[in-house]
Amino acid sequence: MPSKQQQRAQLEEQMSKPGFWDNQDSAKSVVSRLSALKTVIEPAIDIARKITDLAELFEVALSENDTQILSDTERELLQLEKKCAQIELTGMLSGPDDMKNCFFSIHAGAGGTESCDWVSMLLRMYTRFFQQNKFAYEELDMTPGEEAGLRSVTLKVAGPFAFGKLSCESGVHRMVRISPFDANKRRHTTFAAVDVMPEYDDDIDIEIDEKDLRIDFYRAGGAGGQHVNKTSSAVRITHFPTGIVTQCQNDRSQHRNKAEAMKMLKGKLYMLQQQKRDSELAKLYGNKGEIAWGNQIRSYVFQPYQLVKDHRTDFQTGNINAVMDGDIEDFIDSYLRYRAEKKHKQN
Repeated sequence: MPSKQQQRAQLEEQMSKPGFWDNQDSAKSVVSRLSALKTVIEPAIDIARKITDLAELFEVALSENDTQILSDTERELLQLEKKCAQIELTGMLSGPDDMKNCFFSIHAGAGGTESCDWVSMLLRMYTRFFQQNKFAYEELDMTPGEEAGLRSVTLKVAGPFAFGKLSCESGVHRMVRISPFDANKRRHTTFAAVDVMPEYDDDIDIEIDEKDLRIDFYRAGGAGGQHVNKTSSAVRITHFPTGIVTQCQNDRSQHRNKAEAMKMLKGKLYMLQQQKRDSELAKLYGNKGEIAWGNQIRSYVFQPYQLVKDHRTDFQTGNINAVMDGDIEDFIDSYLRYRAEKKHKQN
C-alpha cells in the first residue's frame, strides 16, 4: 500500500490533470481524500520542524545556562508529545475506507419507548461530537417512535477520516436508568445499535438486478415543516436476496432520494462482498449482532451510579454528562489502540 506521502502526490497529480472538475462527484471525492491526508501529513511535518528548532534552542540554553529557556523548551516538548500521540492515532486509520465519508445509522432495539428515547439521546451525543470535530452531517432518513423518541435515524457524515473514526462506534449500546416513562420509577435496561458504512464512489463494481428489488415510494415523516412532504418523495428499497433495506427521505426530489438509497444499497452489498475476502471487515460489519443483552460494546449507566464503560477495551469514565455532550474521543482513541494491538498480535 502506498505511503500517505505517495497517496498525497497521486491525488495532487489527479487534480492537476485537465478536465478534473468535469465530474463534480469524483472531484469532490478526491478533494475530500486529499484533505484527510493533509490532516496527518502537515502536522507531522510541522512537528519535525519544531523538534529541530527546539533541539537548536536547547543547545543554546545549555551553553548559556539559561534556565528560563530550558523551562520553556521542556514545556513545548510536552505539547509536542501530545500532538505526536494524536498523529499516532490518526496513523492507525490506515484501512482502505478509513478516509471516506460515511452513512451513520442508529436503530432502537429491545426496550420499547425507552429504546426510542435512547436513540434520540445517542443522536444528540453524536451530533455534538460531529460539531466538535467539524464533521458535516445531513439527515437522510428518520422514523419517529410511536410515543416518544426515534425508531431509527440515518445521517450522512462528511469529514477527514469520518468512517475510520465512527466505525469504532459500530455495535450495540446499552443504557441503564430509572425510566421517565415508568410511573413506578423502576430501573430499566434498554438498547440501541449504531451501524456505520463508508460512502463508496459510484464506480464500485456491483451489479444489481432490477428484478431483485422492491422500490416503495411514500410520504416523508418527521417533525413537520420542510421535513414533511405532501407528495410521496421518500424512497425505500428492499433487496430480496440479502434482505437489506435502505431508505431516504432527505430531499423533496423522489429521483435524488432514490439515487441516495441506491448508493447506500450498493455500499452495503459491496461490504458483504468484501466480507468473503476480508475477515477484519466482516468483524467490523458483523459487530452489531442482535440489538439486545449480551451483544453490547458499551454500557451507559445513569442509576444507581454513573459510569460509561467500553466492554472491548475496558476504558471507562464516571463523567457521563460529558460523554452525552459528545466527549467520546477517548473511547475512540482507546479502541483504535486496542484494534491496532490486536492486529499486530495476529500478524
